[in-house]
Amino acid sequence: MKKLILGLTMAWMMAALNAAELAWTTDLPAAKQKAAQEKKLVLINFTGSDWCPWCFKLRDEIFKTPEFAEFSAKNLVLVEIDFPRKKQQPDDLKKANRALQQVYAIRGYPTVIVLDSQGKKAGQLGYMRGGPKPFIAELEKLRK
Repeated sequence: MKKLILGLTMAWMMAALNAAELAWTTDLPAAKQKAAQEKKLVLINFTGSDWCPWCFKLRDEIFKTPEFAEFSAKNLVLVEIDFPRKKQQPDDLKKANRALQQVYAIRGYPTVIVLDSQGKKAGQLGYMRGGPKPFIAELEKLRK
């Protein structure tokens, strides 16, 4: 019984580590190319990573879960477009982020834009209560 509990604990810890290590990029053109090749959605997370309370909730309650990590690995290319207040960013990244903010008419954070594998906007989401399941369900609808 102890071995079973230890095994389950290790599996849970590995899933939690994997969830924390999602492969986010800041390069939208490369993400679109990868999504086209792999027939995946592009999830663009517009965030204020170091100041936005709802962004923290989205990250902690959805993005950092094993369920989202598993779904993401199979179905998504992840892009983070960040507007931090304290964290330093290169000027070219700030400029690119502001341009994308205008392209997608982002008015608040967090805003999640979902593109299909061809790079066309498929939908828009934000923080959702209830953990990863409702969020993943909405992404599933957009995949179809």
